[in-house]
Amino acid sequence: MVGIGDKPETCRAAAAVGTIRVNPDTLARIVAGDGHKGDVLAVARLAAIGAAKQTASLIPLCHPVRLTSVDVEWTVDQERSVIEILTQVEAVDRTGPEMEAMTAASTGLLTVYDMCKAMDRGMVLSSVMLISKSGGKSGAWSREGAPPRTETEATRGAPDEPTVGEEPRR
Repeated sequence: MVGIGDKPETCRAAAAVGTIRVNPDTLARIVAGDGHKGDVLAVARLAAIGAAKQTASLIPLCHPVRLTSVDVEWTVDQERSVIEILTQVEAVDRTGPEMEAMTAASTGLLTVYDMCKAMDRGMVLSSVMLISKSGGKSGAWSREGAPPRTETEATRGAPDEPTVGEEPRR
């Protein structure tokens, strides 16, 4: 693992997205909450949150990160028969939660697939990507064309914020 012991603990955030394309009948059942295994998006939300919390045990050289918030949002595009997941993760640590955000998005989509595979084996997961991050030495980054989604009360103004244990700058 890369050494991070000399880095200060700061407020950090990351957001990731991904999509799953399903057939229209499957999408209608998901939206109606009529999946064979229950409420698909509710269960997938819990799986995404749990995955964010377990990222360091899944990715071999990934540091454990002290998460302070994990948020999962779903957007349904019925015209394209696509569901998009947006995960936003916040942490106070020496390294950022980018991997946690992407692991959450991937796991949420995989859970949708698992819960619906009896109805639709042709579902396609795609475009899991980091769309923004903030905090830490490198500051804010946002994927070109993606709206910034990680500015929160915890990270607003983040590289100039005090590190944990420091007095606020005046």
